[in-house]
Amino acid sequence: MNPETRAGIPRALVVWFPDWPIVAAQLAEEIPERVPSVLLEKGLVSVCSAEARAAGVVRRLRVREAQSRCPDLLVVHADPARDAREFEPVVVALEAALPGVQILRPGLCALRARGAARYYGSEENAVGAALEAAARLGLEARAGIADSVFAAEQAARWTTELRPLLIVPEGASARFLAELPVRTLGEPRLTSLLLRLGLSTLGSLAALPPSDVRARFGTEGLMAHARARGQDPRAVVPRVAPVPLDRTADFEPGLDRVDQIAFALRPTAEAFVEGLRVQGLACTSLRVHLLDDHGRRSERVWGHPHHFGTGDVVDRVRWQLQSEGSPAPSRRGTRPGAAASAGPSWRSTGETLGAPIVQVRLSPEAVDLLGRRGQTLFGGVEERLDHGLRRLQTMLGHGSVLLSVPGGGRLLTERSVLVPWGEDAPAGTAARADRPWPGTIPEPLPSTVFPEPLPVQLLDQEFRPLHVGTRGDLGAPPVWFVPGPKAARRTVRSWAGPWLLRQRWWDAEASQRAERFQILDGENEAWLLLGEGGRWWAEARYD
Repeated sequence: MNPETRAGIPRALVVWFPDWPIVAAQLAEEIPERVPSVLLEKGLVSVCSAEARAAGVVRRLRVREAQSRCPDLLVVHADPARDAREFEPVVVALEAALPGVQILRPGLCALRARGAARYYGSEENAVGAALEAAARLGLEARAGIADSVFAAEQAARWTTELRPLLIVPEGASARFLAELPVRTLGEPRLTSLLLRLGLSTLGSLAALPPSDVRARFGTEGLMAHARARGQDPRAVVPRVAPVPLDRTADFEPGLDRVDQIAFALRPTAEAFVEGLRVQGLACTSLRVHLLDDHGRRSERVWGHPHHFGTGDVVDRVRWQLQSEGSPAPSRRGTRPGAAASAGPSWRSTGETLGAPIVQVRLSPEAVDLLGRRGQTLFGGVEERLDHGLRRLQTMLGHGSVLLSVPGGGRLLTERSVLVPWGEDAPAGTAARADRPWPGTIPEPLPSTVFPEPLPVQLLDQEFRPLHVGTRGDLGAPPVWFVPGPKAARRTVRSWAGPWLLRQRWWDAEASQRAERFQILDGENEAWLLLGEGGRWWAEARYD
């Protein structure tokens, strides 16, 4: 009798993409190609590229040791969501050639070999179709066929770049697995116990009677015993392909005007919203991907206070095109004297773009049930207010309507963060607001906080800038105050301070060493001043 029939499990075809987390980071343009790189998980190297391995970097190393072996090493944190997201188009391409794909994990998938072999005429031709589908995407793939999923995975891992296919004959899976070490089981606790008992290969484990294995190692050991004998009880369960919710608009030739792109994108935006409605869903967070004809990408996630309609989707794309690739505006306090830096831009400002756009892709980043979102759509002040604010955004731009949310920090400008209407606050904002901040100004707080500190002068009796020592000592008390470049000099009637502000010493760019003063000038106006190296700024005014 055929071993396949005896086991009740059809032969499996496993397609493996080596170093997939690294490949996914490259596809997401977080890692350049052909650069020594590793992915970091829990402080240890979890995946390393071929270039890093050639330099002596291996898994489970600490970052410093890995960098000592390869000084040019690029370190990126592991991201399972990124791995799964980038693997989805690969699975779709495989399903087009060989239906019935089961994702074991991102970078590794299995299929039933029997149906594919019948369709293509042989197992070799079926694997060739899978490898060709991967090659069309520009990806390296390897494949193995055996009597079980576990054996087929090990066969795929025993392939090489020159020989990307290994087919284990029917009934020979146990012999193929016999010489492999027990660590290939992927069970660290069981592997450690087996090695202490002198069972170093899968063949030595497979030679034990199943009853003895069950009595000594339990269910976990019995499952490992079955895998070692080439009788992995796991069956290939093809996934149910999800209904595609993304929509893509391709422009050939590319369009370089914002109004042209917005007009051409409207049918795609309508299809995007309608596709979600058919599934009973509403998009609450939208990811917009832009691709120009030079291959450069722009990607941004947009939020909405309710859910996206067709006009909202078009507006977000238009705003992203008009922007310069910088993050959403946020009025955080800057260090006095620090110059504001603009984010790099791959497009020109205005209605004409620096490079034609050839593709716009719309992806739902977060969805909710449509019925749950529909409860807030019928009348009410909130709906009218939201409609009016979104109308202002449409006419004036995304950053025209800002909402103040509590932030955290020692400077007053850090305690309030301005977020565009409909957007979520930056990650960690709520946590920062709830933290204790020693050194903050106690209540009552100033009523007027300047978005950017105003340059002022604080002088002593000899009209020299007031200097504060490293320990907060004053060479002379403040006597004169000038509230602006063209303002008249005022006397200082009373003052309190200085209070030293020392923060972020570990960050060369964000570190700050400053002094705070509270003064009451001759015009009975109270000020909160911030000084650094003899230069003074007005942080706020008490009205």
